[in-house]
Amino acid sequence: MIGIWLENKTLSVRDDLPIPAPGPGEALVRMRLAGVCSTDLELCKGYYPFRGVPGHEFAGQVVEAPGSPEWIGKRVVGDINISCGQCESCLSGRPHHCLHRKTLGIIQWDGCFAEYFTLPVRNLYPVEEDILDEAAVFSEPLAAAFEIQEQVHIHAGMHVLVIGAGRLGLLAALSLALTGCDLSVVARRPRPQAILRERGIPYLAAEDIPPHRADVVVEVTGSPDGFDLARRAVRPAGTIVLKSTFKGNVQLNLSSLVVDEVTLVGSRCGSHPAALRLMQEKAVDPCPLVDAIYPLSAGLAAFEHAAKPGALKILLRP
Repeated sequence: MIGIWLENKTLSVRDDLPIPAPGPGEALVRMRLAGVCSTDLELCKGYYPFRGVPGHEFAGQVVEAPGSPEWIGKRVVGDINISCGQCESCLSGRPHHCLHRKTLGIIQWDGCFAEYFTLPVRNLYPVEEDILDEAAVFSEPLAAAFEIQEQVHIHAGMHVLVIGAGRLGLLAALSLALTGCDLSVVARRPRPQAILRERGIPYLAAEDIPPHRADVVVEVTGSPDGFDLARRAVRPAGTIVLKSTFKGNVQLNLSSLVVDEVTLVGSRCGSHPAALRLMQEKAVDPCPLVDAIYPLSAGLAAFEHAAKPGALKILLRP
């Protein structure tokens, strides 16, 4: 089968990859659409020492499911965290923090940038007929965006600032806007500004951020500089939600965080059912974020496009 291969921080397109065989409790999924995200780009820089097929955002269709024939033919999205089900975290109801966690296309599990891939059946969620593949492929990042509201109580009147109007930042803004909070987004490129303007979400430049005013700041720039902006924007006793993942370190003045009693919240994956519900109810439409769709055979060009400044969502299809 055709797939994208990552090894020693180098991408290649291969046509000799074997179709994986699903193990007990797993399903073989045919990829219909897959999305390139910032984490995929960071993997190429060595964010994790990954070797194999990357990719974790997908809309697919089950073609094999030994022991679970009711799944065959269903369109699906899926949780990317493969947990053991037996460790302390799993038994405590925290499978996303499994002590032996594998992660689709990121940690020890081949991803969805191939014609076929596998996932445990328990990780799959069916997609209703009225949700397009072009929307369903956003289920994973939209779930990650909606996770913010499951971690931090955000209500009408709160001053909330999103720093970073890229792929995930825009999804965070679209979902946060549903809370009725006093929301604004740092956006400097015309395309994100147009998407925000169409939805009535105010935006501003980084230099215009009011200092120490925001109750909650969501940092999703994908760069170390984003934290400095967030720190400047958050009020004393406020909250900074960290969404960025990148290779490298950030220097922190921990004393100022202690004195101002600022809460830091790491935020990663979220609920696929919540994301699918938002799309089915047309509360969030992610389709305007799609910049281009490439075939798998042009996967290197797709990654180059996704890495360009200002690029939004780049999709792959078989």
